[in-house]
Amino acid sequence: MEKSAVEKMQANKDVEGLIRALKYEKESIQCHVAGALGNIGDKRAVEPLVEALKYEDEYHQPSYVQFWAAEALGKIKDARAVEPLISALKDGPGILRGKSAEALGEIKDARVVEPLIEALKDKDGSVRSIAAEALGKIKDARAVEPLISALKDGGGGVRRTSAEALGKIGDKRAIEPLIESLKDENEHVRSSAAEAIGNIRK
Repeated sequence: MEKSAVEKMQANKDVEGLIRALKYEKESIQCHVAGALGNIGDKRAVEPLVEALKYEDEYHQPSYVQFWAAEALGKIKDARAVEPLISALKDGPGILRGKSAEALGEIKDARVVEPLIEALKDKDGSVRSIAAEALGKIKDARAVEPLISALKDGGGGVRRTSAEALGKIGDKRAIEPLIESLKDENEHVRSSAAEAIGNIRK
C-alpha cells in the first residue's frame, strides 16, 4: 500500500477518534478536541461541532466547549454551520456571541450579514466590535450605513473596527462620516479612519 494511502487512513481514524472524544470526553478535553478538529478542517466534524454549540455543563450553564466549537466551525467554513452560529450569536452568552460573530465572518455566507448588522447593537461592546470586523471581511454593501452609525458608538474599539470595516468595503458613502471621525477623541479611531479614507479613495 502506498504511503499516502496509509497516511490518509490514519488521518481518517484520527478524525473519527476526535469526533468520538468530542462527545464522550470531559469538558476540558472537549475544548482541545474541538480546537484540533478546527485545525484539521475535515467537514465530517461539522455536525458534531454544531451539536457541541448546544453543550451545557451539569449545572445547565454554558461552557467553553461552545466557544471552541464556534471557533472550529469558523475555520472549517461549511455552510451547514451558518444557522446554528446565527442562533448562538443571538441567544448565547457574551463570549459565545463574540466567537460566533467571528466565525460567521470567516464563513462569508450571504445569510450572515443581517444578523451581524443586528449584532452591532449588542449590549456587549466586544461583540459589537467583532461584528463590525466580521462585516468588513464580508464586504457586503448592506453593512455600510449600519457601520457608519457605529462610528458614533460609545466604545472606542467599536468605532475603530467600524472605520476599518468601512475601509475594507470601500463604499464612497463612508468618506464624509470617516472624515468626521478624524476628530474622534480616540487616537486609534482617528488613525483607522484616516487609513480607511485612503483605502476608499485608491
